[in-house]
Amino acid sequence: MSETPTTPSVLFVCSKNGGKSQLAAGLMRDLAGETVTVYSAGTRPGTGLNPESVDSLQELGIDITGEHPKPVTDDVLEAVDVVVVLGTEAKLEPREGTRFEVWETDEPSTRGIEGMERMRLVRDDIKARVQKLYAGLAAN
Repeated sequence: MSETPTTPSVLFVCSKNGGKSQLAAGLMRDLAGETVTVYSAGTRPGTGLNPESVDSLQELGIDITGEHPKPVTDDVLEAVDVVVVLGTEAKLEPREGTRFEVWETDEPSTRGIEGMERMRLVRDDIKARVQKLYAGLAAN
């Protein structure tokens, strides 16, 4: 008798859950469809989504307008196979038995790049990382 395959699950975390983690979650959902369960959360959730994050995904045909910042919870941490922390502001301790990655994402503002140009660069950096993560999950 064969085992039933399980759907891998990923939690993307940033500090406010209004920008980078929402970008990563939207990109993974778009790429993986139903083959990966995707969560996003923040260590200090903000009050809303970053409008430029929303707009940068809409440029790719991805709509996250129904999303909202959520806190990291023990229930979600226990449910996921992979935790990805985006950026250096969010602090989260790795959990035993859960793959844990920290993505120090590109920050164009340190080079004087702001606005939508900045957000597109951030989005594209995260997109490349999401594609690599998905390829690894799909191969397992």
